Amino acid sequence: MSDRVLLVTGPATGGIAGHVAGLASGLHEQGWKVSVFTSPITTTRFSSKAGIEVVSDWPRGRHNLAGGLRTLRRMIGEATVVHAHGHQAGLLTVLAAATLKNRPPIIVTWHNAVLGAGVKRKALGVAEKVQALRADLLTGASSDLVERARALGAKDPELTIVSAEQLPQPDSSTAESDLGPRRGPLVLTVSRIAPQKRLDVLIDASALLAADVLGVQWVVAGDGDLELLDELERRRNRMNAPVTFLGRREDVPSLLRQADVFALASSWEARPLAIQEAMSAGVPVAATAVGGVPDLIGDAGELVEPGSATALAAAVGRLLSDRTRAGELAGRARERLAILPTEDAVTRGWSDRYRRLISSSH
Repeated sequence: MSDRVLLVTGPATGGIAGHVAGLASGLHEQGWKVSVFTSPITTTRFSSKAGIEVVSDWPRGRHNLAGGLRTLRRMIGEATVVHAHGHQAGLLTVLAAATLKNRPPIIVTWHNAVLGAGVKRKALGVAEKVQALRADLLTGASSDLVERARALGAKDPELTIVSAEQLPQPDSSTAESDLGPRRGPLVLTVSRIAPQKRLDVLIDASALLAADVLGVQWVVAGDGDLELLDELERRRNRMNAPVTFLGRREDVPSLLRQADVFALASSWEARPLAIQEAMSAGVPVAATAVGGVPDLIGDAGELVEPGSATALAAAVGRLLSDRTRAGELAGRARERLAILPTEDAVTRGWSDRYRRLISSSH
């Protein structure tokens, strides 16, 4: 009889949901029985995965917390190994498993850092520690998450296995006129409108850059917090910064064809798909040295301190002014992506980890 792996993930539609869906499909193809405990919004990522049990009983507030925990506890008891993705999923899983006498091994993977301050941050810190102490294996999507887990008492935390993303090819039919007439170089940012992305720093950097680079245009593709977008647009107008917010775009590969530099000002990232897309497209990257970004870029781009508009503007300016060096960095970036394991290799790696944990628990 095949072993059963239970994958647990909270409400998500982006990178984490896609990663878990791909892992579920790959494990199923390798002969594992696969179950998924998640939320209704995430179940759409698994709709075409025949043979995978998907249960969408994720707690939505206090009124159904007990019911969701009961369902999860039952599914943990039926599994041979459990793999929770994200802080919410990790905490829910270790709490649901706490009263099981013979529970299976539990892996928790942190894909994001816990940000913020004050009372809420302290409470989240307690939740982190609970996961670190109760998971049989804790992995992180970046080196700083692994160190955080170790500091909280996790035993032998590991860097999670990361695959090279399968990226779409640009549509050569897309015309440059989509972005209006070109007056100078184009800087592209692909980002949600969210505080973590520090688009305020980006606006300030664009204003500084405009003073040195004639006709530079900076475009941001992505949607999100509408109130924050209003604040950012007021800031842009006040500073006369050459930034255009494009909203959600489905043609990012085509935008990359037109970009001279890709830039990201985030206060934290794991291994962002947007940077991988830029690296794959041969667009030189300037980004903040946070989270897993240095691990991803290495010496194949410009890394700057977070929160500094001056540093970001200077890095983008260097890439625009020295096109020979920019081309060399773009070439290195493609080489770095080429050595990342494939999704199949990542799935095999997780399968091997699961087997080792199952063997050591007997």
